[in-house]
Amino acid sequence: MRKATIRDLHLRTGAIVQQAAEGHVIVIEKRDVPIAELRPLERPSPAKVFRELEPFLAKFQKLKGDSGEFISKSRQRG
Repeated sequence: MRKATIRDLHLRTGAIVQQAAEGHVIVIEKRDVPIAELRPLERPSPAKVFRELEPFLAKFQKLKGDSGEFISKSRQRG
């Protein structure tokens, strides 16, 4: 765990954010009192993202046949 003051954060924002992006937790202090933490976000795996989208995608109408054909016919109609 790393520490930074409000002044450090003001002067070196980019470098401190980069440290957090690299996996470090930075505690922001104001007058030696911890007031906030800056930490990396957990990125979900693509599989998890698709699993979370399944209920949303299930609401859409299922088309019979090839979707490419459907799009081509739709474009031809104008």
